[in-house]
Amino acid sequence: MHDRMEAFVLDLQDRLVASLESLEPSRRFVRDRWQREDGNGYGISCILQDGEAYEKAGVNVSVIEGTLAPGQLKSMRERNPHTAQKLSATKEYDFRVAGVSVVVHPRNPYAPTAHKNYRRFEVYRKGERDAGPVLAWFGGGADLTPSYVFEEDIKHFHQTLKHACDAHDKSYYPRFKEWCDKYFTNVHRHETRGVGGIFFDDLENKEPEELFRFVYDAGNAFIAAYVPIVAKRMTMPYTVRERNWQLIRRGHYAEFNLVYDRGTKFGLMTPGARIESILMSLPLTARWEYMNEPEHGSPEDKLLQTVRTTFDWTK
Repeated sequence: MHDRMEAFVLDLQDRLVASLESLEPSRRFVRDRWQREDGNGYGISCILQDGEAYEKAGVNVSVIEGTLAPGQLKSMRERNPHTAQKLSATKEYDFRVAGVSVVVHPRNPYAPTAHKNYRRFEVYRKGERDAGPVLAWFGGGADLTPSYVFEEDIKHFHQTLKHACDAHDKSYYPRFKEWCDKYFTNVHRHETRGVGGIFFDDLENKEPEELFRFVYDAGNAFIAAYVPIVAKRMTMPYTVRERNWQLIRRGHYAEFNLVYDRGTKFGLMTPGARIESILMSLPLTARWEYMNEPEHGSPEDKLLQTVRTTFDWTK
């Protein structure tokens, strides 16, 4: 299953890059293949910066293995009681993971930022990979972070993800949508990072083959869910006002990724981690204004009120 997941994320990376590049007239993704210094894995970082459609976009694949650091093991046990039962706090474990991570920051303030991540994680007793994994699960999801609210765009994004979920389990979308709203929250600001999508972790409640088919379909659905929105919004006229608001919202995006995001924390705790790839998700530019409050009833205020509550975008 690890090998199949590796093949899938490599293929999906190529298709995502091609789809995103189809809207970019001036730049192409730079493909940076890297190898871990300890030889335990590799990655391919595809990055596009300073384009006309995208100010920054990254489509990264990582296939790595190693020994769980104490901080990683502690974090995994604390977030899931089942994991805590399976993994002893006093033993050492090896892991391997194959995943794809995507973050797109368009240049136009009316085109939303989007994120996607899907991965397969396996944990083994130290030095006993041939015995099979002690634990193995899938995780990931996709979410949308606009600076301005276009309800038809948000509904399209959610409906496309819901369709992919419903094909496998009708309970997935409502469960994972709620999980996404709760997870992608800037608690200190009492607001969600954006308008949500789906999010799940430690998914192991069905046969691996069935779960892999779900992840395969959900991962592929991102292209249809997101790229048409960028195509629709990337050429809309805007002013300095809209640009400044976009940069302020990007600041909030960066706050979440640096303070709360599990993937960022896990990556930074991994010995020999490639920092440039881990922090790929951060925007090229951002802005923090002291006591910025949009005018009541303005389009900026509408966005703020939207991320201070949650909605069912499929109705």
